[in-house]
Amino acid sequence: MIRYFLSAFLFLSASASAGTLTCAGTVGELAYHGNGKFMLKLNTMNTPVFFCNAEADWVVSGTSYKTGQETCKMMYSTFLAAKSTSATLDYIHFDGDDVPSSCNDFSKWASVSIRYFKLK
Repeated sequence: MIRYFLSAFLFLSASASAGTLTCAGTVGELAYHGNGKFMLKLNTMNTPVFFCNAEADWVVSGTSYKTGQETCKMMYSTFLAAKSTSATLDYIHFDGDDVPSSCNDFSKWASVSIRYFKLK
């Protein structure tokens, strides 16, 4: 019986859960970073994050979502238009192992999957 509880405790403490987070704000930075990778930073975020790749399908650990190359280009274009017009992203939903619990607590060079976003 004790072995069962110990095994369950070790399993629960060792299992990692992917992050999921919704943020809002205006596009503060939009960047291209070699090999087709794009980065985004909202004014409510502390650092830019990688969100897609225009040259390959984008998959990050901790989520089963996949962003294709054409979707990546569409998202980049949308974020570029939002930046140029100062439009507000009502919310943007990030998923993956690199996603923190707060919009202002991302690690540098984090990779995220964008599941959903909405412009105001």
